[in-house]
Amino acid sequence: MARRFAGVLDAVEAILIALVFATFAKTFVVQAFKIPSGSMEQNLLVGDHILVNKFIYGPSPTALERKLLPVRPLERGDVTVFKFPQDPSRDFIKRCVALPGDRVELVDKRLFVNETEVDESRYTLFTDPRVYPASRFLPESRRFRDNYGPYLVPAAGYFCLGDNRDNSNDSRVWESVPQGFVRGRAFMIYWSLEPAEMVGIEESSVFGRIWERIRWDRSFRVVR
Repeated sequence: MARRFAGVLDAVEAILIALVFATFAKTFVVQAFKIPSGSMEQNLLVGDHILVNKFIYGPSPTALERKLLPVRPLERGDVTVFKFPQDPSRDFIKRCVALPGDRVELVDKRLFVNETEVDESRYTLFTDPRVYPASRFLPESRRFRDNYGPYLVPAAGYFCLGDNRDNSNDSRVWESVPQGFVRGRAFMIYWSLEPAEMVGIEESSVFGRIWERIRWDRSFRVVR
């Protein structure tokens, strides 16, 4: 009986250690995240499941740690996950285009950072050929879409935009992301499932046809 009880304790201990490790990893190292909207198309699609590196932006107080550990500051061009400034209970994913102290401006859809035009041709998608002026007579969703700023990013903030530039709720609407809201950097798509409604599958048959909706070519793709 004592031997059996000891075996049960060992099993419970192993489970608890595994749970602690999983919780630590999710909190500080890596976390899964599902793309809920098309604001990052074509780089990230609705239904992509990605891994977020939560360790990379961690504090690094000494020069030795900066050399030995895979940590670095957030950089322009990083695809980052953060708490939505207007509702911190929700997570958003966008591309950081400007850092603290940068001067940001959009002129007829062209992005300028510190008065230098940024080449975004590698990842930015434009779906609407129209160019809207920055006019208070336009609805908010169009007012600053194509012409914005100049805006000075605060000392503890980041300016983040969606790659699907004509269809994104981002810093043009709610300004900068506070530094403390940043969760991590998106680095890999590990699974991608096309939403049933996008392929015309009835809800009753969703589970039976998952195989048809898997985007195999997107598995293990590095997010850039």
